[in-house]
Amino acid sequence: MHSWDLSTGADGPGTRFVLFTGGCPLRCLYCHNPDTWHMRDSRTATADEVLAQVGTCAAFLRAAGGGVTVSGGEPLLQPAFTAEVLRRCKGLGLHTALDTSGFLGERAGDALLADTDLVLLDVKSFDAAVYRRLTGGELAPTLRFARRLDRLGTPTWIRYVLVPGWTDDLDAVDGLADFAAGLECVRRVDVLPFHRLGEAKYRALGLRFPLAHTPAPAPELVARVRDRFTARGLEAY
Repeated sequence: MHSWDLSTGADGPGTRFVLFTGGCPLRCLYCHNPDTWHMRDSRTATADEVLAQVGTCAAFLRAAGGGVTVSGGEPLLQPAFTAEVLRRCKGLGLHTALDTSGFLGERAGDALLADTDLVLLDVKSFDAAVYRRLTGGELAPTLRFARRLDRLGTPTWIRYVLVPGWTDDLDAVDGLADFAAGLECVRRVDVLPFHRLGEAKYRALGLRFPLAHTPAPAPELVARVRDRFTARGLEAY
């Protein structure tokens, strides 16, 4: 595991214990956690250690209407560990969430998803060519995973990072909005404005931040993109 934190807002409902796992197969140009890319930069931990830490704040998490989110990195790079943590958190009566790009969705077994109350599905772009340039990976596995979540009836929040010049093409946004509207499992869409808050991490690692000169999207653009989702009956934030 890389680290853990307590958060509210974008990591699921209520106050969350967020576990950041180490390792990720994608290299998103806007990634603000490059320190989670490599498993060698994390530490070995057991599910017992994680659950001991969760246990210290479990009562608070329940009272705050929250739970545990397994994030990363990419948690499905370590499906057995992720499944064990989710299973045992469910055993504590905690709401569970999985934050994933869906790129490794085939590694998520049915038992893992049965112990997952909510999937936070990061869709990097709905344009396959842009997705490849933006992440180094392919879009198709994420879409297959989304359809599987729909078949299973797993509640899903779609997260979409709005990056000027990359993910602001409205035709691609409309494509994602149509796709999401066709999935009964989608409960909401979070349109997340791009920011450069992780740039210092790149400097500390001796890396160049690829989008150092990319501005944050204007509020009007963020509103326009959110409107594409709400126009299709989706809750968008």
